[in-house]
Amino acid sequence: MPELPRLTAKEAEKLLFQHGFVLNRQKGSHKIYSKGNIRQVLPHHSGEILHPKIVKELLENIKK
Repeated sequence: MPELPRLTAKEAEKLLFQHGFVLNRQKGSHKIYSKGNIRQVLPHHSGEILHPKIVKELLENIKK
């Protein structure tokens, strides 16, 4: 299995916007993006790398 990229929340947010997602709402440090019936939650903590499970889910949602 190929290694997942190491992304910060800002980089992941940029990817989501490039693929047509919009910011739906925010609760605390978690931003919720949506595109049709697909929903993606990103925790925004300054400069921290996202957990690999979140990156994997993000890449799967972008491909849909």
